[in-house]
Amino acid sequence: MTLTLIDRARRTDEVIDQDPADPGTAPEKAPAPAPRRAVGREADGLAVASFVLGLVGLLVFNLLLGPTAIVMALLALARRTRRPGRARLGLALGVADLVVLAVLVSVNGTVAWNLGG
Repeated sequence: MTLTLIDRARRTDEVIDQDPADPGTAPEKAPAPAPRRAVGREADGLAVASFVLGLVGLLVFNLLLGPTAIVMALLALARRTRRPGRARLGLALGVADLVVLAVLVSVNGTVAWNLGG
């Protein structure tokens, strides 16, 4: 309904802008606005980056990559990414990074993996 009202208002404005002396001339159009930065693409990039950082953070640098993945996922969701599933997955992986870090610290008393016997 709103779209219809806006469309009718535009048609009314176009009719008013025409010169009554010469009905055959087209109304002058405003110049196109300057191209804006693609905010959606930035949010999509944040979603993908949070997923990748969360995934890599499960193996190395849990303390650094986990919170970074969480922050990037929250920013992507706040900016209305077109990939909300990937942003949520990055958020979950960032939280999993911190859980793995807590388990490593409590079991081994260190922040490193110990695969040797």
